[in-house]
Amino acid sequence: MCIAFMPRATTTSDAFNAVAEPRRRETLNYLALEERSVGDIVARLGLEQPSVSKHLRVLRDVRLVRVRRHGRHMFYRTNADAIRPLHEWTKRFERFWAHQLSRIKERAEGKSKEWKRHARSGSAHTSTSFRHVSPQFQADSALAVI
Repeated sequence: MCIAFMPRATTTSDAFNAVAEPRRRETLNYLALEERSVGDIVARLGLEQPSVSKHLRVLRDVRLVRVRRHGRHMFYRTNADAIRPLHEWTKRFERFWAHQLSRIKERAEGKSKEWKRHARSGSAHTSTSFRHVSPQFQADSALAVI
């Protein structure tokens, strides 16, 4: 059986590839509130200036940020119009995740009730009696507490 590998798209090919890099997402988050200078971004993110400039260039190339020159200084801000497709795409999955989280919550609440029922009946008052409870129940109960 032969598996063909496709080369990865360049980071400047589209917004999705650009935000695949965690530092660029962090940069976008920082720029979301207001326009910032490169120096501000360097100080906030704790990265070297050449690295920040490289990430900003990628974000600018895919139009996720806009740049304004003021004298020798460059100021960056997010481009909401370019970010909208990212938001719309991820929004499609919101219903799925909300459903999954509801199911996890229901299961945890059910296991918590089961644990309390066992505790009231005296079957889990001591660590000795708790050992008689199935390992799966113990694990599920621990998750319910979290």
